[in-house]
Amino acid sequence: MKVKENWLKKGFVDEPIENNIDLKIAIKNLCKEKNAIIMAHYYQNKDVQEIADYIGDSLALAQWAKNTDADIIVVCGVNFMGETAKILSPEKTVLIPDLNAGCSLADSCKAEDLLKLKNQFPNHKVISYVNTTAEVKALTDICVTSTNAKKIISQLPKNEKIIFGPDKNLGGYINKTVGVDMKLWDGACHVHEQFQLSEILEMKKKYPNAKILTHPECKDEIIAISDVVGSTQALINYSVENDYNEFIVVTESGVIHEMKRLNPTKIFIPIQIQEDGIKKCNECKYMRLNTLEKIYNCLKYNYPIIEIEEEIRKKAEKSIIEMLKLS
Repeated sequence: MKVKENWLKKGFVDEPIENNIDLKIAIKNLCKEKNAIIMAHYYQNKDVQEIADYIGDSLALAQWAKNTDADIIVVCGVNFMGETAKILSPEKTVLIPDLNAGCSLADSCKAEDLLKLKNQFPNHKVISYVNTTAEVKALTDICVTSTNAKKIISQLPKNEKIIFGPDKNLGGYINKTVGVDMKLWDGACHVHEQFQLSEILEMKKKYPNAKILTHPECKDEIIAISDVVGSTQALINYSVENDYNEFIVVTESGVIHEMKRLNPTKIFIPIQIQEDGIKKCNECKYMRLNTLEKIYNCLKYNYPIIEIEEEIRKKAEKSIIEMLKLS
């Protein structure tokens, strides 16, 4: 099918959808017809999570992409997640509902800039967070996620010289907890960077018995007052495995949908941010670009499609395979 010019301009298929269609049923029917699966990150909205075949964090999505028997993978997340799926399953068709779904971390670390740093410190191993482009992964020795970063870096020799990027907050957290001294890239997640210590302390006053659950992409001062620091999956697991009934959730608010599903009687409190004078839940503006309408259209028209040059893909795959081996 020829890609229309307006699709290219907008980054997604904007064809009109039939009136009175039940999108959730229609999406499931298309998946069955095309042998497609939908993988969604926990930061997606409720409707997207509910129609997904697999819901998980970046590590889980990477593992599922590698092992699926589907012909088509629809990645409801951001671009680097679609690229990761394509890197691990090059024979599959990988679709993403909206090409505009970028990532502030991936955007902060350009391959040409990382190459300059590598040339400046040629005896350093490069460890890159999964929130990076395929081109950056191709320059990387080991890829990591927030789930496995501490475990992987702990396995390296204590005197290993490391460049870590692009998340300076996650890197700083690992430096402190593992006892290493990695050179850190100056990048941050726009969601976690917006959290303010004062807002969290104010919420703690309102809910004194609540446990503070924090993602390691947050600033050090917030990590310092948190009860639990961990990846998205780790925070979900903690909410299930412990008897506490109240939790202040210091990460993207989409994860609360899964927490509530698994713990219907517990209370989960999102941290709100001030935007244009209005207080609202802290959401990833890129993740939330994925909608049922866009998912339906991308399945129907097989666009937008993720494509990666084979030379880049092979180099990037090595860093991800190394991650999966060590984790």
